[in-house]
Amino acid sequence: MFKSGVGFLALFGLGWWLLATSALDGAARLIAVGAGCLVTVGLMLAARRLLPASAGAPFPADRRRRFNQINGLQWLVIIVIAVVCSRAGVPVLVPPLVGLHFLPLAAVFGQPRLRVPAALLVVAGLAGAAVWLADGPDHAVRFTVGLVSALCLWGTALWTVAGTASAAGRGVTG
Repeated sequence: MFKSGVGFLALFGLGWWLLATSALDGAARLIAVGAGCLVTVGLMLAARRLLPASAGAPFPADRRRRFNQINGLQWLVIIVIAVVCSRAGVPVLVPPLVGLHFLPLAAVFGQPRLRVPAALLVVAGLAGAAVWLADGPDHAVRFTVGLVSALCLWGTALWTVAGTASAAGRGVTG
């Protein structure tokens, strides 16, 4: 189900969606969470059904090693951001800052198209920071960053499924 990264994009999109829905209350939140879960499952099922088996091939050893290095470093940076923001009394800034981690991953995956969501995740963080700088409430920061990030990641997952399935249907390998 994690063919071509769709599973990861879908699940991390859901995580950001849950952050966005934390700004909602009551039935609206329940409906939004349910909708997010449906989108995530739908993307994963579409990847499983539409993408060729080759789309789930493991990384070559050198790329896997580089991914593991960058992935470990990015989680360390995310933890540092969380600790520093919490100790500084501004935990609301954690979501706007962590979107930056996607930039080095775009290079590791060797897929130039991932620069688009990397840039959009940075924009999501900047938008959340702008809301905070304008003295917006914490829930507005969470909603802004979460919504833009989730839509970006889900859109990339959909783009991946549509593009890879279309290329496979034309007999293109890549």
